[in-house]
Parts: sequence; structure tokens; C-alpha cells
Amino acid sequence: MMKSAYYGLAGLALIISQAVHAAPLRVAADPVPHSEILEYVQKIDPKLDLKIIQMNGGVNPNALLASGDVDANYFQHLPYLKDQEKELGKTFSVVASVHIEPLGIYSHKVKSLADLPQGASIAVPNNSTNLSRALYLLQDKGVIKLKSTGDATSVLVTPKDIVDNPKKIKIIEIESPQIPRSLDDVDAAIINGNYALEAGLVPAKDALGLESAKNNPYANLLVTRPELKNDPRIIELAKDLESQQVADFIRKKYNGSVIPVRDAGQ
Repeated sequence: MMKSAYYGLAGLALIISQAVHAAPLRVAADPVPHSEILEYVQKIDPKLDLKIIQMNGGVNPNALLASGDVDANYFQHLPYLKDQEKELGKTFSVVASVHIEPLGIYSHKVKSLADLPQGASIAVPNNSTNLSRALYLLQDKGVIKLKSTGDATSVLVTPKDIVDNPKKIKIIEIESPQIPRSLDDVDAAIINGNYALEAGLVPAKDALGLESAKNNPYANLLVTRPELKNDPRIIELAKDLESQQVADFIRKKYNGSVIPVRDAGQ
């Protein structure tokens, strides 16, 4: 009787496991380019059943992942993820490193950074990691100078760390998804690549200054919960996203505005 019950429970566990693995893999992703890349993966790997849940900026995909409402997300870089783990008190697992969206400086009012007027206002992301990233970009382009000489990913900076600001630039912190809408209200704006693309900008052509892709630490990642990192569906998706076929798709579709990690010396 006990032996029969044991096999019955074992069979039930196997059925449940198979059902979980047969269910669609729920992935939260930004509309551009992440969802577009995932849609391409569905075309080249039709046996992988994906349910793509597009984010609109109003919901935190990491909170959804932590609560079990999605199985993975694809929208963030590692410094942002580490910041989120501290904020949420959760640990996540990185299973693929896919592409880079170089942060760019855009303007509707000037044609070059040299044309920025005295007292120019520049909109930047208001979350700590991308704010710091934006300030390092302004330093790299000679607009400001920071007191920090450390690594950009390990030493976060704020406007208080600006030690030289010859044009008296005013830093305006705004929610990242809203920054493209501010272009008419500021002299320049620093915009994440995905939001630039959604706004119809072409980073490789329209930006007054772009981050270098070489050894860029801000690769966008496929992230899941630790208990799912060995799920066959997760493994299959990670393999697809890091494939040469997907890299070729990114290269051809985005023409330098989104860069495969394979091309960035990482």
C-alpha cells in the first residue's frame, strides 16, 4: 500500500513538472527592441512557447518576476539589476547577455554639444544607475567633469559629484520613459536606447553623443528566478537569444542603434 502511494505521488509530481515545462514561458519585456527580438525568436524556434508581456513603464518587471507573475524578464542591465535586488530584497539569476542600447544625448534645439548655451538644461534618467551612467556620458563628451575617477559601474555619481561645469548645465531628473517627451522643454536629453527607439529616434544617426559599445558594461539581460534557471524553457530561450542568428537579426534591423553583445568585445 505504501509502495503504491509512493509511486502515485511520484507520478503526480512528474505530471506536474511536465505541465509546468509545457506551459508558455511568460517573459516581461519592453516593447522595443526587446519584444521585437523575442518575437523573432518565436519565428526561428516555434517549438518554444513564449508569452511576451510588454511593459509600459508603469509596472516594475522585477517585482512581477519576484512575485511569480512572470517567469523571466528582458529589459535591464546588470548595474540596474543589482540595485533592484537591494531594493526588493530578492536575488535573481542572469541567464543570457544579449544586446547593448548605447545611452544617447539628443536635442531638438542644438545640432552639436558645442552649441549648448550657458545654463542649458539637460534631462537625465532619475533612477540611480542610469542617472550615474548619464553623468559619466556627459563627462566622456567633455560637457562636465566629475570628481570620481572610479569605474562607472561600481562608483555611482550624482549631480553633487560635478566639479567642473563650464556652461553651468542644469541637470533635470525625469522618469526614463517620459524623457523623450521632454525634448521640446529642455536643451538636450539623455535617453535610454529603447525609449529613443520607441520615440522614433535613430540613435546611430540622431544622437549628438553616444556611449561606446566596446566593453560596455550595460548589456541587456535575460533574468529569471534562481529556481527557474535550469528550466528547459529558460535554457532554450537563453541559447536562442545568444545565438549568431539573433545577433544577425539585431545587427540588420537596428543598424547600429542596438548592438549585439557578440559585436561589443564582451
